[in-house]
Amino acid sequence: MGDNIKLYSEMERYEIININDGEKYNYLGNNDIIIDTNGEFKVLIIHNSKGKFNFFSNEEFYEIPWDYVKKIGAKTIIIDIEEKIIKKTKM
Repeated sequence: MGDNIKLYSEMERYEIININDGEKYNYLGNNDIIIDTNGEFKVLIIHNSKGKFNFFSNEEFYEIPWDYVKKIGAKTIIIDIEEKIIKKTKM
């Protein structure tokens, strides 16, 4: 395999960091990626685990368009997005 190939099994341990505000969003393995029918990455789904655990609350997720992923490094995935652009969803 070439040097520029990354395996998902390795990438799931990559930490997601927003360089816009310095926020850390856990590891890729604890989140999801939406891939379209052409096999292209479209949206990074980040589980908001900052809130307190509550049986009666809905879970909150952040939807970040893949266009805001700026770099996949050796141990991190760097995104650059303002909070007001992030779509927040409850499930």
